[in-house]
Amino acid sequence: MVVGQQNILRERRQYNRWVADESLEDYALRFTAVRARKWSIPRVANAALGTVSFLVLEAVGAAITLSFGFTNAVAAILVVGAIIFALGLPISFYAAKHGVDIDLLTRGAGFGYLGSTITSLIYASFTFIFFALEAAVMAKALELCFGLPLFWGYLLSALVAIPLVTYGFTFLNRFQFWTQIVWVILQAVPWIAVGAAGLMSLGEWTAFRGRLGDGGFDLMLFGAAAAVVFALVPQNAEQVDFLRFLPRRRAGNHAGWWIAVICAGPGWIVPGILKMLAGSFLAVLLVQQGFTMENASQPAQMYLFAFGQAFAQPQVAIALTGLFVVISQLKINVTNAYAGSLAWSNFFSRLTHTHPGRVVWVVFNVTLAWLLMELGIYQTLERTLGLYSNIPVAWMGTVFADLAINKPLGLSPRHIEFKRAYLYDINPVGLGAMLTASALAIAIYGGVLGDDWRGLAPFVALGVSVLATPLLALVTRSRFYIARHRRQPDDNDTSEIQCCICEHYFEPQDMAGCPFYSGPICSLCCSLDVRCEDSCKKSARIGDQWNWLMQRLLPGSLSGLLDRRFARYVALVLLFTFVSAGMLAIVYVQMTSGGGDGPAIAAALHNVFYASVIFIAIAVWPFILASDSSRAARQETNHQTAMLMAEIKAHRRTDLQLQQARELADARNEAKSKYVRGMSHELRTPLNAVLGYAQLLENDRAMPDGLRHSVRVIRRSGDHLASLVDGLLDISMIEAGRLTVMREEVQLASFLTQLVDMVQLQARDAGLTFSYSAPANLPDSVFTDEKRLRQILINLLSNAIRYTDMGSVTLRISYSGLVARFDIEDTGLGIAPADLERIFDPFERIEHPGRAAVSGSGLGLTITRLLTQALGGELTVTSTPGKGSLFSVRLMLAPVPATQRVTGARDRVIEGYHGPRRSILVVDDDSRQTDLLREALGRLGFLVEVENSGAAGLARALAGNPDAILLDISMPGLGGWEVARQLRIAKPRRVPIIMISAYAPEFPGPENPPHDDYLMKPVRLERLLESLQNLLGLEWISRAADQEPPRPGVTDGEKPAPEYLEALSQLGQIGHLRGILLKLDEIGALQPGAAPTLAALRRLTENCDLAGFRTALKGLMRHDT
Repeated sequence: MVVGQQNILRERRQYNRWVADESLEDYALRFTAVRARKWSIPRVANAALGTVSFLVLEAVGAAITLSFGFTNAVAAILVVGAIIFALGLPISFYAAKHGVDIDLLTRGAGFGYLGSTITSLIYASFTFIFFALEAAVMAKALELCFGLPLFWGYLLSALVAIPLVTYGFTFLNRFQFWTQIVWVILQAVPWIAVGAAGLMSLGEWTAFRGRLGDGGFDLMLFGAAAAVVFALVPQNAEQVDFLRFLPRRRAGNHAGWWIAVICAGPGWIVPGILKMLAGSFLAVLLVQQGFTMENASQPAQMYLFAFGQAFAQPQVAIALTGLFVVISQLKINVTNAYAGSLAWSNFFSRLTHTHPGRVVWVVFNVTLAWLLMELGIYQTLERTLGLYSNIPVAWMGTVFADLAINKPLGLSPRHIEFKRAYLYDINPVGLGAMLTASALAIAIYGGVLGDDWRGLAPFVALGVSVLATPLLALVTRSRFYIARHRRQPDDNDTSEIQCCICEHYFEPQDMAGCPFYSGPICSLCCSLDVRCEDSCKKSARIGDQWNWLMQRLLPGSLSGLLDRRFARYVALVLLFTFVSAGMLAIVYVQMTSGGGDGPAIAAALHNVFYASVIFIAIAVWPFILASDSSRAARQETNHQTAMLMAEIKAHRRTDLQLQQARELADARNEAKSKYVRGMSHELRTPLNAVLGYAQLLENDRAMPDGLRHSVRVIRRSGDHLASLVDGLLDISMIEAGRLTVMREEVQLASFLTQLVDMVQLQARDAGLTFSYSAPANLPDSVFTDEKRLRQILINLLSNAIRYTDMGSVTLRISYSGLVARFDIEDTGLGIAPADLERIFDPFERIEHPGRAAVSGSGLGLTITRLLTQALGGELTVTSTPGKGSLFSVRLMLAPVPATQRVTGARDRVIEGYHGPRRSILVVDDDSRQTDLLREALGRLGFLVEVENSGAAGLARALAGNPDAILLDISMPGLGGWEVARQLRIAKPRRVPIIMISAYAPEFPGPENPPHDDYLMKPVRLERLLESLQNLLGLEWISRAADQEPPRPGVTDGEKPAPEYLEALSQLGQIGHLRGILLKLDEIGALQPGAAPTLAALRRLTENCDLAGFRTALKGLMRHDT
């Protein structure tokens, strides 16, 4: 067994919305928290008393009077009414005092944790039986008053209660409050009208003889009438479900609290007796007025007649009757549905260890009631209630005896313990007393002592249960009440403790100490847990109790045979047999109530019963064996878990060392990343000046052509160095989990032309045909990240060429609705279906039989998919092995509006702009940066103002009106972001702000960013001018750029060997300048005849002209083939 000391991992239960919402659950299965008792005493009492509206009271009074006469009926009403009051008083007191519903009260009143499941079933059956009876009365009224067919009346009467009960006592309290005064008026008017009309004297009523007897007192008829009234005993339980919301008794509310407990608890029977007497009177009156006994017993017919005495207009009487019946029945049926949901929740949660929510059981309860209505339960009212009453009377008698006798005598604990953690599964005191009393009563009702004694069966049930309860407590020495003792929390303690399972907070009265999970656990999580197997209680489970009983009753050789499996089998067979017998009894009563042949029907149902018992006996075994198999598997799992826990404990030191090593490695990696970022910043700052001035000199007309070439070499060298810095930064950002995506203008046509030219050469060198197609509606310029898009397409096209031995590679582009689709299709080896997802995993390389492995890291497609997702796109693949593959990339490429487009900016030299002179404020603490921007922008006609600190820049911006501001982010004192934020707050006119930094883009993250653009050092003047054009709406004055002189030829002389060309090509692809120069030296030593060609390649490399180097190299490789 796995126990708490083994540090079981705690799983947090995620309940559905119904279970988590206390306004829906209304503390089902648990103690009613003090914080939930927020209503005043009168409001709670009023809600509880609202249940006396139900018209079945009149129907019961009418039915027993018409059948057994006035004397027997009234005697039964008064005697049983007094018994109901007596039974309900201690039950109501303990429920209100301890804040528990009837099920939790029953657990602690001698039944045990699982023993009270039987009483939950009894209570649940009461709620749906009476729901069906009340709804049937309402449906009859709707038919009588409005002509609604009974089928639809039944359905409407059932469904209307569901939404009213969903939010539990919160809504029921309001509903009872707002309907109470209306109901009282409508209830009083017909009584007053009938009394004033004087249609029948009291003497005529008291002289009514009924269908049976001679009109005098008859013990057997009295018993039969009492049996029907006894069926109302469980109404005390429904009162308890409301009384648990009473505020706690304290100084200042003592008298009011007791009045509420008495009046709203057992006191419901007082108006209940009056209503039964009223039903008796009205039924006799209607019979004298010529109504049939069947119609005279209908509450709707009674009150239609009574309202007719108050109002001369039939339409008014009909309308008021319908309104009265609807209100009366809704007031009781919302209570029946609510109480039924609590009962079913308690019943199923203990048997299945699951709780889908109280609202589920509301629907379930209403559905059962609707089915009973369709079976015609109202037509068998007397016989149904007479049979049913024996069981709830035994239940209530047992609870009464434990509360009123055992507790004062010290035969049971003084407190109400309801939590699974502290209870035996079965307490033979309560369960034994109830079962004994029920069995004797049902036997007597079935005619064991003759028909004359059948009516006294409920009295036998009551007497036996009251006597047997303290007797069994003495016999068992009260040992089965508490399985595990604890210190009782103070009733006034309203602090809250967190449950270690669900992590919600509950009051101490609702919590238990759990050694299995090593922490406090709430009563609901304790009830639903299936893994612990009650490890906190020793010999308290039903199987242990059964074994204990067998060992004391039977010899050792026999007790082992009757193990817990046999006990469960017997219990389930008896349970289903009892349910089957009850259902067949209901069918028998319903069939014989219409005058059917009783003996023939009984013989047929006996055969059905025996056949069902055979079926039950066979069908239960698979459930028992499956349960044993599940238990064995759970025990094996617990054993294996214990072994794993031991192994985990043994490896804990190693795990700790591994964690320490990992933390050290992470710290070193973070230090390396910080170093790379810092080095990137330090390189960018001087590189910014080098590239900036190189761009100025390259575009200067006064620059001699000889020097212009040297400046180009400087600019290319700077570009190459900047790309290396970007690469370092990209690596650092990928390791940190951040990938920056830029939004920049890309001249798509030029971009695709360069890409196609490069790939076409690669395909031609591989002996493949390359085809390219693009639509006419493809925009000239789009917004995207040019670097990432190029990386995506080159990776996919290179893979297509690499894995295609013969045939073709095709690039197709389509454009629709701002979405561009790039299809890369090849006729290569293809990919097996099982590998279509695996190819995107890091370091995965698919090998093809009979084909040499292709070089590569295995990260290309992984990075390609990540880049596609970073751009907001989608990468898909379809493939047929042996025929080829199709990779599709879908990206949103928004076209650049014509007003924002820098037409020809990359092919022309900008010399100025049209329009008024614009002022630019440059704020940077680096004088090299400010000098460069002052000169570069000043040449184009901008008025450039410079400040070397954030504070000074802010003051200058606020004092003047610059047209744009260039802000460095990292400055001592007031940083760039803070300057931008203060400017946005202080200046009503939004001045364009361009942030400039040598660090990777790291935005502050507000919803409304204070800047308009972001540039990284080294600042490329072309990118800066594009940003200024977009933000200020400039129109440039430009001239054609000077053409670069032709590159020296490299095709003269001897060509290097193919393997040397391939090595140079690989170095050129990754931009490794030093590696290229070393390789050229190596080739020159091995192949002196290629010196002229190598010299030309060396010049291109030394000038950092990597594009020219790669073009020349491809020409050599093409000539070589």
